[in-house]
Amino acid sequence: MSILHKINVLRDLFSPGEKLLADFILSNPDQIRYMSSRTLAETAGVSQASVVKFTQKLGNKGYTDFKFDLNDSLHQDNEKPSVQLHGQISLDDSFDVTADKLVASKISVLHNTRAINSQQTFEQVCHKLLNAKRIMLCGIGASALVARDLTLKLQKLGMAAITESDTHVQLANVANYSQHDLLFVISESGETPEIIATAKHARANQVQLISLTGYGSNSISRLADVCLHTVADETSARISSILARTAQELVIDTLFILLTQSSDKGRKMLEASNKALLDFRAAAK
Repeated sequence: MSILHKINVLRDLFSPGEKLLADFILSNPDQIRYMSSRTLAETAGVSQASVVKFTQKLGNKGYTDFKFDLNDSLHQDNEKPSVQLHGQISLDDSFDVTADKLVASKISVLHNTRAINSQQTFEQVCHKLLNAKRIMLCGIGASALVARDLTLKLQKLGMAAITESDTHVQLANVANYSQHDLLFVISESGETPEIIATAKHARANQVQLISLTGYGSNSISRLADVCLHTVADETSARISSILARTAQELVIDTLFILLTQSSDKGRKMLEASNKALLDFRAAAK
C-alpha cells in the first residue's frame, strides 16, 4: 500500500491536527517533496513536532524517510503499469520479485489492520464472546473459511460456537436466538446481501452482533454492536481476496489469544484438546 493510499485509508482515525496534515499532503503531494518539515508545519498550520510524529505514526522513521516513501508513491502513480495480476504484482515479474512484493503487501496489510482496531474494541468483543450462550459465525466465499477457522478456535476453548454459510440455515438458527446469543458476521465488503439479511433478522430478535468488515461505513457494520475492521488494498485488480484474508486472519488470531489469556476454563479445555491430539499421534506411531 502506497503512503498516499495509507493516509487516505487511515484519515478518519487521525486527530484534528493530523487531519490538517493529511488533507494538505493528499492535496499537494508534489509540493511536499520540496518542503522541509518546518515549512510543511507552517503551511499546514501545525507544529514541526506534529509533522515528525505524524510520519512516525505512518510507520516511517522520520520526515526524511516519509519523503522517500512519498516519492516512491508518486513514481508508482506516474508509471505506465504492466498487466496487473494482484496488487503491485505484474505479469512479467520474476518469482523473486513476485514473492517479495507479496510479502511486502501482506506486511503492510497486517500493520494497517493492527492500527485501526483498538485494544478497547478487542476487549469488548472478547467480553461478548465469553458471555454469549450460543455463537454463530457466518460468511460467504473466502470469508466463510475464516469464519470456520474462528469457530474451531472457539470450540477448543469450550464455547458453543457453530459456523454456517447457508443463508436459509443462518436465518433458521437466528430465529431462535435471543439477546443472550451472538452472531459474528465476516464480510470484506460489508455489503453481501445474504449476510445483511441474516444480520437484520438477528437485530430484530435482539441478538448481539459483531462484525468484521473492510474499513469504513457499510451496511453490516452499521447494524453491529461492535465493529472490527480490516484494511486491504482494493484499488487494484486482484486474483482473489488474498490480502483481505490475511487481514481477517490477524484479527481472529488476536481474538483467540486474548480469549485464551482471559479464560481459565478456556485454557484448561485447550490443554485437554491439545493433549488428545498428542495422545492420538503417539498411539498411531
